[in-house]
Amino acid sequence: MTAVDIAAVLQVSFAQLIGPSAIFYALLAIGLNLHFGYAGLLNFGQIGFALLGGYGVGIMTVTYDQPLWLGILVGLAASALLALVLGIPTLRLRADYLAIVTIAASEILRLVFRSTASDPVTGSTNGLFGFAGPFTQLSPFDSGRQYSLLGMRFYGDDLWAMVVGWTLVLLLCGLVYLLSHSPWGRVLKAVREDEDAARSLGKNVFVYKMQALVLGGMIGGLGGVFNALQTKSINPDFYSTAQTFFAFGALILGGAATVFGPVLGAMLFWFLLTVPDALLRQSISGPDPLLALSEQQVGAMRYILLGVLIAVMMVFRPQGILGNKREVQLDA
Repeated sequence: MTAVDIAAVLQVSFAQLIGPSAIFYALLAIGLNLHFGYAGLLNFGQIGFALLGGYGVGIMTVTYDQPLWLGILVGLAASALLALVLGIPTLRLRADYLAIVTIAASEILRLVFRSTASDPVTGSTNGLFGFAGPFTQLSPFDSGRQYSLLGMRFYGDDLWAMVVGWTLVLLLCGLVYLLSHSPWGRVLKAVREDEDAARSLGKNVFVYKMQALVLGGMIGGLGGVFNALQTKSINPDFYSTAQTFFAFGALILGGAATVFGPVLGAMLFWFLLTVPDALLRQSISGPDPLLALSEQQVGAMRYILLGVLIAVMMVFRPQGILGNKREVQLDA
């Protein structure tokens, strides 16, 4: 393989490192970090919160012809409501009950929103589109023009989404830092490490866990809002259970219970996913391919390689890149 091919692979991979996909999964992982990293909650349905955030925007603007800002507020409120509905019956029980309920709820929501009965409201399998105009109009960049950024090229709309998205990520990282270093954050860590000890000190464990679940769910809903505005469309089939586990992979890679771990993990997740994908696709192209693989096999192979890498890292560095091993050991 020539140096030019390697340069092309790295260019595509570095574009994914800072691209909109990394931002979306960083937002999901920041929410999961509050759930799993700081509160010890197993939420396997984070994509369900993102679904409500995205569809809150789409339904209010397309179906009911309301302003975009109202759709964003409705999406975030729906995410908070889902957290309350799921948390009230499960947070007093063992952590695995929350995991089962959240993964089931996210899949139920996806199937309901894609059903033909909900077509007048959600667009069914066709989804919703044509609602991102007000967001795009705020962009200082030309939609049809490509801009060069550190040798990488992005269209104006994607560059605008990246500016807004990374600003949100930095603001949320600042919020997580302030919360984790506040009395609220210290109680949350105490709840994660030993609920009985926190309860014996007079702390209402249920309320703290509920607050963390709602806040993390709303951050997941904000991720859904960002994804809807960036892609300018919403399709229910995108919000599959696998997306939650991609976000968990990013969180584990970067390090749970850290401020920047979810962000670094999301960036590296897409970088490490794109490198083998680009290399393998070059290896199967041309008149004399190096490997006898199909396009479908390449798509599966990249996840296998990334999964092996994460498994190896869990053996030698279970706390992740930025994580603290002591906190992992204390996490019940």
